[in-house]
Order: sequence, then C-alpha cells, then structure tokens
Amino acid sequence: MATCEVCGNDYDLAFEVRAQGAVHVFDSFECAINKLAPICEHCGCRVIGHGVEVNRHWYCCAHCARAKEGAAAGKIADRAPA
Repeated sequence: MATCEVCGNDYDLAFEVRAQGAVHVFDSFECAINKLAPICEHCGCRVIGHGVEVNRHWYCCAHCARAKEGAAAGKIADRAPA
C-alpha cells in the first residue's frame, strides 16, 4: 500500500503521477488536483481543464484571462473557431 501525500490515507489503490521530474502518490483524483492543478489568477478556482495561459499566467477560461490581462488576452477564446 502507498500513502497519499495530500491526505495521508494509506490506500491499496493509490497511484503515482509523474510531473516535472517528480513522482507524486495520491489516493484520489481530488488529492492529485488539489496538489498539482494550477490556480486561476483571476477567480482562484483550480484549472482542471485546458485553461488559458497569457504572459506566463494561468486562467481557467478566456473570460478570466481577458478580465485580468485586458488587451493582451483579446484574441483568446474558449473554443476553436468553426
């Protein structure tokens, strides 16, 4: 069994995530997201999906990127053009 690095649960179905050269052990996706997902720099939610990066800052969506970055995020969209 392995111990989750977030909650400390010793769990027989724990799993490893390798990110940026480090190995992390979690017992749930919730703990993995809590530890590894970036935080939107506008609204503060966890960026679980693709997110948006502008000037090396992470946002959960185009709306938050435009709200924080203004003109620098002007052409960002949450969907690909049709």
